[in-house]
Order: sequence, then C-alpha cells, then structure tokens
Amino acid sequence: MSGHKFLFSGLRLWISGRSRWMCKLHDGLRGQGIASLHSYSPKVCIVGGGPAGFYTAQHLIKARQDVEVDIYERLPVPFGLVRFGVAPDHPEVKNVINTFTQTAKHSRCSFYGNVNVGKDVSVEELQRAYHAVVLSYGAEGNRSIGVPGEELTGVYSAKDFVGWYNGLPSCRELSPDLSCETAVILGQGNVALDVARVLLSPLDILKKTDITQPALEALAGSQVRRVLIVGRRGPMQVACTIKELREMVNLPDTRPEMVVSDFEGVTEALKDLPRPRKRLTELLLKTALETPGEKEQERRNKASRTWGFRFFRSPVEVLADPERNRTAGVRLAVNKLEGSGERARAVLTGEVEDVTCGLVISSIGYKSLPIDPSVPFDSSKAIVPNTMGRVQQASGLYCSGWVKTGPTGVIATTMNNSFDTARSLLEDMDSGTVDVSAARPGSHIISALLEERGVKPVTFSDWEKIDNVEMRRGEAVGKPREKLLTVEEMLQVART
Repeated sequence: MSGHKFLFSGLRLWISGRSRWMCKLHDGLRGQGIASLHSYSPKVCIVGGGPAGFYTAQHLIKARQDVEVDIYERLPVPFGLVRFGVAPDHPEVKNVINTFTQTAKHSRCSFYGNVNVGKDVSVEELQRAYHAVVLSYGAEGNRSIGVPGEELTGVYSAKDFVGWYNGLPSCRELSPDLSCETAVILGQGNVALDVARVLLSPLDILKKTDITQPALEALAGSQVRRVLIVGRRGPMQVACTIKELREMVNLPDTRPEMVVSDFEGVTEALKDLPRPRKRLTELLLKTALETPGEKEQERRNKASRTWGFRFFRSPVEVLADPERNRTAGVRLAVNKLEGSGERARAVLTGEVEDVTCGLVISSIGYKSLPIDPSVPFDSSKAIVPNTMGRVQQASGLYCSGWVKTGPTGVIATTMNNSFDTARSLLEDMDSGTVDVSAARPGSHIISALLEERGVKPVTFSDWEKIDNVEMRRGEAVGKPREKLLTVEEMLQVART
C-alpha cells in the first residue's frame, strides 16, 4: 500500500474511531520510512493568506517554540488585501509583505496556495487533521446599497473596482465605463478616497505604481473630471483618516468643491472633539471655507479636475437613462442629524435631490461570507460568531481579521485583532482546552486528500517564481511590478 493510499484509509478509520486511527496512522507512517510526525508539536491550520492569517501565524510561531502552522489560501498568491486592496500609490503600506515573507519562510510555517477551503477540502477535514483551525479568510462579499437601479450598467462596488485596478483575478473582466464626466462615490471612508484619488490622479503618478496595465489604459482614456464623495452624516462623522484627506487636498491638477452650508456649526463644535477627529475636521474646514494663499489659489485655478464631499445625503435610487440600460444619475435623500458626535444619527428630512452622473461606486463596506456549512455564521452581522476569537460552540475553531470583527480599521487594527486570537488559542493550549498531547497529521493527510482530488497547491517558493516574473515585467516598464492577472497565468509560472 502506498503512503498516500494508507493516509486515505487512515482518514476513514479516524472517522469511525479516532484513537484506533491515530495508532494505525503513526505506525503506518513509521513503517513507510517517514521520519516523525512530531507527536507533541501542536499543529495549527490557518485559512486565509492575507494580513489576518499572517499576523496570526507570526504570533503563534514567536510565542510558542513547538507550534507548526500551515496557511491555506484560495488564490495561488499570498497577502490578500495588501496585494489586492491597498492603493497602488501607497507602496509604503505594502512593506508589511516583508514581515509576512519572513513568517512564511520560517521553518515551522508552510504556505499552500491554490487551495479553496470549503470546496477542495472541508473545514471538518481540517479540524480532524489539526489541533486547531483559525479562519482568517476576510470579507470577499459586497454590502448591497439596497436601492432601485443598483443593477444598472455603470454601478460598481468599491471592492470590485479596487480589485480591478489592483489585479484581483475575479475582477479582471470588470471594464468600467469611464466615459462620463461625473462619478459619485457612496461612502466616505479610506477606500472611497482611494477610488476618488485613482480616478483623478495624473497618469504620470499612476504609471510609476503597480496598478494593472488594463486599468492604466482605461484611466488614460477616462473622461471623469469630477468626483463627488457622498456620506449620510456630516463633516464631524466622516470616516476617512487625515492622511487620505490630505492626499486628496494635495492631489495635482485637482481642486476641492464643497458646499459651504454643510459646515454650519462645525467651527463652534471643534473645541469638544477628541484630538484626531479635531485635526481631521480642521483640515476639512480649512479646505472648504478658508481663502487659499496665492500659490494654492493659482494651483486651483489651473486644475482641470474637481472633487468634493457631499454630506447629509443618502442614496434612494440610481437613475437610468431614457433607454433604461445604464446609469444617468443618482437620487439622494437629504438628511439631518439627531444627536451629536460619533453617535449622531442621520434621519430623513423628506427632501431629495438628483445628481447627474454616469458612474456610481458603492463604498459602504465589504462583508464576510459563510465558508462551510459546518461553521457557525451570523448572517445579520456577516461574521463568524466568536468570543475573543474563539468560535462559539465549536471547540478548536478560531477566527481572526474581518471574519471575526467585520470589515473595520486599517492593517494595524487587523494585526492587533489577530494577535488577540493567537493569544486565545495559546491560552487554550496551555489550559488543555485544546488537547495537544495526541499527534495530529496536519498537512500530511491534507496534501494526500488534495492530490486525490486533483488539487496541486502552490508553495511559497512557487509564489517567489511568480513574484520574480512580476517584478521583472514591472522593471521593463518602470513600475515596481506588473501583476499576472489570471489564476491560469499564475499557475503556469509557479509550475515552471
């Protein structure tokens, strides 16, 4: 009997009787000449090779000298939203890839790309093979706007639009129509400002980034000259950070275009705001209300493109053109605020206004999706229900990142969230809640299962082949990298 066939029969034995299976598997592997299963090495599986997965792995490996971590990722390439979500003109944010690479190359960490957990292998199979499983697969779904007309041509989610210009294979065919003059972005967080900046940035700036070539070509022919960034609440509740706002204010060949009445009463309320919010609001006020200096005024006068926030507005309908097949505008309800500060609530006034536009991008948030019927999932919150990363009513199952908290915060937020989950798991190992005294086969059995199912994982050294090809292609055109845009291309390079 071959080693792999033995592993399959071993899996069946375990399903019927775990202790018998362990004995047979261990004896069988010794009989096949395989060194040791490291009987007392805790084996942890992480599902998802983005920031949450790598930060969880990093903490586990550093905190406990015997733990072995395997990271499974659906795509052939690692790093998740650092690769596919971070704006092309923010290369400094992508420096965390260096830390993740160190983790992936650690002797007690293995990366398996091109493995779709929930399809190629079930979570239950992973749970049988490992002492603990951590779900860190992020939020790949879109929150719906929930208004008539959102299915029209010309309406896109920010997640898909960002995925398009960042080379996410599933968004390659998006081909957004940029032939209109005005774009409306719904939402005022950092992603909304990233999208606005990419739409309005001079091509010379984007040419030096890792934005995809098809996106660069589409933006070269873009007719978009005006971007409105719409939010349901006011200037003191805007969700972006000061860094992103400052980048918009200083974006070459653009000028801000605000509605002065949106800022009534804001100056008087400044003194009561916490410092980060105060600084952000001061910059908003300065941009909207102050007469710029001579040099800045000259810059604004020469600008060919405009951008602006529109506060106290909620979408109620995307309006169609006369042929009713594409976007012609968006109808916005006018809101007022009840309460103050972060807890202020937008309520409808009964007024509406129409904005003419040919492009609507919804940036109201990503959402996690269920991965496997065996895993608890809270559909209303779009998270895996958990307590400090421990999945409720599922011993040995954990979660970190956005699937744990919902899509909030920046990469540093995900880091802390993932470290917290790792600490919970380590506590459970120490207390015996997770029993690590018995051997688990880990990747031995999973690799065999995947081989039987015709799935060939991509290792981290395979990814490095992809990485080298992308960087060489980028160097040839003066960019940090030129990304491979299809899974097929990635696999072809990985397997050469």
